[in-house]
Formats: sequence, C-alpha cells, structure tokens
Amino acid sequence: MFKQRRKDRGFTLIELMIVLTVIGILASIAVPNYQRSVIKAREAVLMEDLYQMRRAIDSYFVDHGKYPDSLESLAESKYLRGIPVDPFTGASDSWETIAPTPSADGGETAEGGVEDVRSGSDLVGLNGTPYRDW
Repeated sequence: MFKQRRKDRGFTLIELMIVLTVIGILASIAVPNYQRSVIKAREAVLMEDLYQMRRAIDSYFVDHGKYPDSLESLAESKYLRGIPVDPFTGASDSWETIAPTPSADGGETAEGGVEDVRSGSDLVGLNGTPYRDW
C-alpha cells in the first residue's frame, strides 16, 4: 500500500529543478542565435534597399542627364515606389544622401543633389563595417 501512495505524489523537487535547468541552458543557447538571425535579416534588407536606391539613382541619371535633387524626387518620378525605411533607424527620412563631386580629371560636377545614398545608422555590422559605409 505504501508503494501505491508514492507513485501518486507526482514529481520531486529535484526532478523539477533538473528540468528547469535544462530549459534554461537551451534558452541561453537559442536567444543569442535568434538575435544574430534578426540582425542578419536587417542587414540583408539594408543591402537590398541600398542596391535598389542606387540603381534608381543611376537610371534617373541615364534618363535625365543629371542626378535627382532628392530621394523624394525619385519616388515622385516613379523610379521608386516609395522611400524605404532604414531597417536600423526605423525611419525613411534618415538616409544620408551624397551630392555629386567633381571627377578626378578636374571635369565639371554633374547637376543634381543625390549621387549616392547611405544608411543614417551609427551601428556597426556583423562584418565590422559601420552601416554608414555600406
């Protein structure tokens, strides 16, 4: 009769502590991997956004013979559907635009206001390069 009672009592404190310890160890391994995956996904979005905006700037230059005055003018001219949101700043108005510079041979500066675009984030990527330099 004593054996029947022991079986009905449930788990011991030691068994529960072992299970909680195993769960804690698994969580401490999984959370950093998850956070790294989120950063990698944001980096992929940033690379794609920069590629598409730079491609649109180049297309605008080829079609009009000058650079666009702003990113907004790219969207208004339908070279972009809209200005994308920077995945690291969370805003579409944080992009840094770079004005055209004179060529190395001393030629004239192309007209327009935007020759290149960069992220406005101060963070550093997983590869050690600041997002501002991508």
